[in-house]
Amino acid sequence: MVTFNGRKSVMIPVGQEVVSDPVQMGVRDEQDLVVSVFLPKATGPTTWHFEAESTTYTSTPGDWTAEAGGSPYQTEIPSWFYLDGIDVMHRPLKGTVLAFGDSITDGHFSTIDANGRWPDWLARRISPGHQFSVLDEGIGGNRVLTDSPTAGESALHRFHRDMLNQIGVSDVIFLEGINDIGVGNTTGPYVSADQLAAGMKKIIAEAHARDLKVFGGTVTPFQGAAYYTAAGEAEREAVNKWIRTSGAFDGVIDFDAAVRDPNHPLRLNPLYDTGGGHLHPNDLGYKAMADAINLSLLTGRTHQISKLPVGGASTGGGGSAAGVEGVGLLATGVALLLLGATGLGFLGYRRRSVEG
Repeated sequence: MVTFNGRKSVMIPVGQEVVSDPVQMGVRDEQDLVVSVFLPKATGPTTWHFEAESTTYTSTPGDWTAEAGGSPYQTEIPSWFYLDGIDVMHRPLKGTVLAFGDSITDGHFSTIDANGRWPDWLARRISPGHQFSVLDEGIGGNRVLTDSPTAGESALHRFHRDMLNQIGVSDVIFLEGINDIGVGNTTGPYVSADQLAAGMKKIIAEAHARDLKVFGGTVTPFQGAAYYTAAGEAEREAVNKWIRTSGAFDGVIDFDAAVRDPNHPLRLNPLYDTGGGHLHPNDLGYKAMADAINLSLLTGRTHQISKLPVGGASTGGGGSAAGVEGVGLLATGVALLLLGATGLGFLGYRRRSVEG
C-alpha cells in the first residue's frame, strides 16, 4: 500500500501535486508497474493524458484496490489519469535522456500496450549498457510557441517543469514545431520559421544554463496530413535548414531523413505510414527514428534517481475527462507523483509487476 506522510489517503488541492512516501520494492528494467486508485466520491474534471497508447482499466462501483484479480475492472480506456510519474532509485547512471516533443514523441498511433514509441525504442537500444534512463515528455498537439486548451502549455511555457526540473536529466532530444507550422498555416495563429527558431534558442539557452545538452530533431514530413499546405511545407524546410546548419543545438538528429520516402521526400516512407494520418509513423517508423540517434552524442551526468512518467511515456495532454464516483481506477505506471484536479481523495493503491 502506498502512503502519504504515513496516511493511507490524500486530498490534492486544485492544480497542485503530491508525492507519496517511498515504496520498498524491486523493479526490473523494462518492467511494467500497475497502480490501482480508489476514488471515494465524484472528482469533477480529472487530470489526464488522453492518448497514452496504454490501457487503463476502470472497475465496477466499490473499493477493489485489494482485489488480486482483474474481474472487477471491466472497462478499458487508452488514457492515464492522475498518476504523473515515479522516482526510481537505482545504480549510478551516466545520465537521463529526456525526449521533449509533441504527439510524435508521445507515440500516437503506435500499437496500444506495446511500448512502440520512439523513446521506448531508444530505451531498448540503450538498455544493454545500462548507461542512461529515458524519459518521454511528449504531449499530443503540443506547440513550441502557442498554448492550447487541448494540447497543453507550449514548449516555452512548460520546459521548466517538464525539462529543467526533471531529476537527473543530462541530455535532451527536442522535436517540436510541426503543429506550429500545420495549425499556423491553416487555422492560425501563424508563426514564422524565424519565430520558431527564436523560441528554440530560448529553450536551448535555458538548458545550457543548467549544464544540459540539447539535440535538435528535424521536423518530419507531413504531406497528406489534414493540415498540410505548400506554405507549411516551405516553412518546415526552412526550420529544418536552421536546425541542421545554425549550430544552435549541441547536435542534430535527422528524424526527417530517417522516416521520409526516398522517392517522395515530402511524405513519410510508405513502410512507416500505415494509419497515422500521414503525420505519425507506425511502430516500425518509430524504431527507425530511435535508430537514427547517434548514441555517442550522449554525454551524461552521473545520478542515482530517475523520474519516469507512468508506463514510460508522456506526462499528459490538455483537456479534462468526466469525473467518476465510487469506482476503482487501475492505471499503468518508487515514489509516486500525483496531480490534482478539483480536489479528490485517493486511498488503497496497489502495485503489481506487469514495464518500467
